[in-house]
Amino acid sequence: MQKNQESTSEKEAHKIDFGYKLVDEDRKADQVREVFDSVAPKYDLLNDLLSLGLHRYWKRRCIASTEVKAGQKVLDIASGTCDLVIALARLAGAGNVVATDINHEMLVIGAQRLRQAGFPCPVVEADAEKLPFASNTFDVITVSFGIRNMTHKDRALSEMLRVLRPGGSLLVLEFSRCSTWFKPIYDFYSFHFMPWMGGVIAGDKESYRYLAESIRMHPDQPTFAGLMKDAGFEKVTWTNMTFGICALHIGYKPQ
Repeated sequence: MQKNQESTSEKEAHKIDFGYKLVDEDRKADQVREVFDSVAPKYDLLNDLLSLGLHRYWKRRCIASTEVKAGQKVLDIASGTCDLVIALARLAGAGNVVATDINHEMLVIGAQRLRQAGFPCPVVEADAEKLPFASNTFDVITVSFGIRNMTHKDRALSEMLRVLRPGGSLLVLEFSRCSTWFKPIYDFYSFHFMPWMGGVIAGDKESYRYLAESIRMHPDQPTFAGLMKDAGFEKVTWTNMTFGICALHIGYKPQ
């Protein structure tokens, strides 16, 4: 009897959140990949519609906060369709910015967008928890609306710290905990309107239901700041945007 209980506990210990569901820890990355494979063709259109264009404002704030200069080495993680990469390449130069994502379908679209924009940046299919770069390589790392989907956020943050140069900065733009007064409105929008629009435009309600759930499972602002500090980042701060729907966290690798 005791052996069976231990066996059950061991199995539960290897479960992790996938939205509001629990899935096998080693399956989450594949299931996240399936979600983004499904939504990739309509991803940019739905981003504009579902955020009422606000995601562009949030990303501009993030880019401005990088303070990237020409010639600096920049890594963008979870690049998706590469809108952040294009903006960063304008500042640092196309050869100095690397785009990465674990999702092949999203990167295909991203690489095409980079070519069309005239910024042939390197594009690498990579897992943020096992970055294929040497230590102390980049001056700036950005992650835009991707870290909440990572299986082990602590491992990913440790990898980001490793590949940053001493004094380099990490900027994480992510959905977060909104103001209490706004929560009922936001919840109705997220759990009813978003999946409905996902069904109408992308033919995929379930993926957009997962995206809404994944936002709720992501740590709140102080907790995520704590994860960054635990990984070794210093001078960690965050700035809320649009009633806290979105937050920009910034941290630095010690000199």
